[in-house]
Amino acid sequence: MPVALLPDRALVTVIGPDATTLLQGVLTCNVETLQPGEARLGALLTPQGKILFDFLVSRIPDGFRLDVLADRATDLAKRLTLYRLRAQATIAVDPTVAVAAAWAGATPPAAEALADSRAADLGARLYAAAGAFSADAGEADYHAHRIALGVPEGGRDYAFGDAFPHEALMDQLGGVDFRKGCYVGQEVVSRMQHRGTARTRILAATYPDTAPAPGTGITAGGKVLGTTGSAAGNRGLAMVRLDRLGDALASGETPLAGDHPVTLERPACATFPMPDVATSAAG
Repeated sequence: MPVALLPDRALVTVIGPDATTLLQGVLTCNVETLQPGEARLGALLTPQGKILFDFLVSRIPDGFRLDVLADRATDLAKRLTLYRLRAQATIAVDPTVAVAAAWAGATPPAAEALADSRAADLGARLYAAAGAFSADAGEADYHAHRIALGVPEGGRDYAFGDAFPHEALMDQLGGVDFRKGCYVGQEVVSRMQHRGTARTRILAATYPDTAPAPGTGITAGGKVLGTTGSAAGNRGLAMVRLDRLGDALASGETPLAGDHPVTLERPACATFPMPDVATSAAG
């Protein structure tokens, strides 16, 4: 029952009487329906609908905390401050709380455990004062668990400012609410949802041996299909154009990540349609 400290994560708090209104108007997720004990995926987008920051949102007294990459926490706080205008909300990075992850039922003492709602088997997010609990696993163990479940993270599996929420599977992992009101970039995301125009998706990648480095190009028959993301052992994630993958499979071409053969499949946490080889061959 592993517990892993995640020193590359930090918390940004948004506290005050207008915290809910502020975040509801700018984030992709619905903070009004956020349940106590839940850590929910969310993002802040560009006006063009691309992901600037991804994070896990949870409730605290009088507001919310956003669990984000530590090296992006200050920039996230600054960006939210730009949107605050006259809202009564205090936005700050909280350096006093450590972040950890537990899975397979593990929960250490002296920690607040919240269900990570991205995937059923992902486990819990833990928040406690720095040094309040110890870990029996490392960051690499946590990321191997995440990768095995097909759950991508920004900065590891896609570049910030370059990917749409659908491409990063946020629509599959509960990170976008399509029924709430407007938020930054909402028009583009809504159009992709209703028109079904997401041609690029993150897929699960399996290799016959050790996975290549992140950022390795994936090709088939000389055509570029996508790029690799994070990996552990012979399993990884990859950002792939589904239509090009379908054409390659229909032509009997083997996708290659560099010189590594790679099998590309829909992650277990997702339900989006995969290429129909028969249709691709006919077209």
